[in-house]
Amino acid sequence: MNVEITARHFDLTPELREHIEHEVEGLSRYFDNIVSTEVILDVEKYRQSAEIKLKVYNAVLAGKGNTNDMYASIEQAIDKVKVQLKKHKGKLKDKRPDKIHETVQEITRPDTDVDSLDI
Repeated sequence: MNVEITARHFDLTPELREHIEHEVEGLSRYFDNIVSTEVILDVEKYRQSAEIKLKVYNAVLAGKGNTNDMYASIEQAIDKVKVQLKKHKGKLKDKRPDKIHETVQEITRPDTDVDSLDI
């Protein structure tokens, strides 16, 4: 999964970057087919906001959080995206479960042909 992080009006620390990557990787627990993630962090005086945009199978999901603490803002945005992911996954299961299964099989298929290997 591709994670793109943008920091506006402040310098991004390695600890904050690591925290964001850890949280975004945790979203794959709710939905496996996340294509890419864009995280925008912004600071304006005392308000610190985090916006997360996920590109998933056939949709773009977004969540935003605003607090006085950047970590709390990230958690708010992650929680909003989790709810949307669960709802999106439920809709896909209701509409075409065979299509989802085929897509997951294509993504998780190994690059090498296991049958042609000599062991």
